[in-house]
Amino acid sequence: MNTAPPRTGPELDASRELEDSPWRRRVISALRLAQFLAALYVFLLSVTLIGGGFKLFGKSFAETLVSSTSNPFIGLFVGVLATSVVQSSSATTSMVVCMVAAGTLSVRNAVPIIMGANIGTTVTNTLVSLGHITRKDEFGRAFPAAVVHDFFNLLAVAILLPVELATHYLERSAGFLSAKLWGAGGIEFKSPLKAILKPVSKCLLGTFKDMLPKTGAGVLAVVLGVGLLFGSLWFMTKIMRRVMTGRIEGALDRTLGRAPILGLIFGIVVTAVVQSSSATTSVLVPLTAAGILTVEQVFPITLGANIGTTITAILAALAVGPVGLTIALAHLLFNITGILLIYTYGPIRRIPIALAHRMGRLAAESKRYAFLYVVGTFFLAPGILVCVWRLF
Repeated sequence: MNTAPPRTGPELDASRELEDSPWRRRVISALRLAQFLAALYVFLLSVTLIGGGFKLFGKSFAETLVSSTSNPFIGLFVGVLATSVVQSSSATTSMVVCMVAAGTLSVRNAVPIIMGANIGTTVTNTLVSLGHITRKDEFGRAFPAAVVHDFFNLLAVAILLPVELATHYLERSAGFLSAKLWGAGGIEFKSPLKAILKPVSKCLLGTFKDMLPKTGAGVLAVVLGVGLLFGSLWFMTKIMRRVMTGRIEGALDRTLGRAPILGLIFGIVVTAVVQSSSATTSVLVPLTAAGILTVEQVFPITLGANIGTTITAILAALAVGPVGLTIALAHLLFNITGILLIYTYGPIRRIPIALAHRMGRLAAESKRYAFLYVVGTFFLAPGILVCVWRLF
C-alpha cells in the first residue's frame, strides 16, 4: 500500500498559505453568494407556487378558509400556534402573504394572524434558555433575556389588537402605502422578480394541471411550495449564520454600553441579513446567561429583530403583487407602532422588563414554572382555543 509521506517544513507552510490565501477566501465567498442567491430564488418560487395552488382550489375553499379565520382572536391563536410549531415567523407570514395575494384570505382577517406570528416566533429563544436550566444562576439570567421578547409582543398585541378591531388602522395604513409604493406616480410597478419566476412557476402549475384534477393540482402545488419554502429558508439561514456569526459577536462588542438606538439598529440589520429573528435573539440568551449582557441591553436588540424579520415577507410580496405587499407592510407597521408606543415611554417600557425579571425569579426557584410557561403560552392555550372554536 502506497502512502504519501506527511508534509513537513516548507511544504506544510506552503499548504497553509494556500488555504489562507485571499484567492481561496474569494472563491469560498463567491460560492456562498451563489448558494444564497439560488436559495433565495427557490424561496421566491415557492411563494408563487403556494399562491398559484391556492387559486386552483377555487371559491369554495376560499370561503371555508375565510370563515374559519373570521374571528380575529382565533386568527391570533392560529398565528401563535402555527409559528410556535414551525419556529419561523418568516415562514408563517410568507404563507399568509401568499393566501392574501391569492384572494383566499382577506387583509382584515390576516392581520391578527400576523400578530400571533410575532408572539409565536419568540418560542425559539425561550427554548434556548432552557439549556441553562441545570445551572440556577445562569438560568436566572437567561430566562428573563428570552421572555422579555415574549412580554413585549404580548403587550403590543394587547394594545394594538383592540385598536385594529375598532379602527382598522393597520389595514388602512398598509393599503395606502402599498398603493403608493406599487403604483407611484400612476405608473404600475413591474417587479423584475415576476419576470424570472413566472416561466418556471407557470410550467410547474401547467404540468400539475395536466397530471391531476384542478383541486389535486392545487394541493400538489401548495405542498411542494411549502416544502420548498421551509427548505430554502433553512438553507438561507444556515449560510448567513455561518458567514455572520463572528461578525455578530464583534458588532455586539462595539454596541454594548452605547445608546439603545444602536442595539435597535443592530437587531434590524442582523435579522434582515440572516432572515431569522430567532437566530438573532437566540444568540443573546447565552451571552446574558454568562453575565456579558443584561436584560435591559438585550431588549432593544430584540425589538430591532421584530422589524428585521418583516423583510422576508416584503420580499415574498414583491413576487406576488400589491395585495400581498399590503399584509407585509401591515406586519412592518405593527412592529414599528408597538415600539413607538411601548419603548419610547419609560413607564410602559419598564413593564416587559419587570415581568421578565419576575418570571425569571420564579423559573429559577422552581423549574416547573418555566415548562408550564413555554407549553401553556405557545402550544396548549392557543391549541385548545383553536380546537374548541373548530368544534363549536
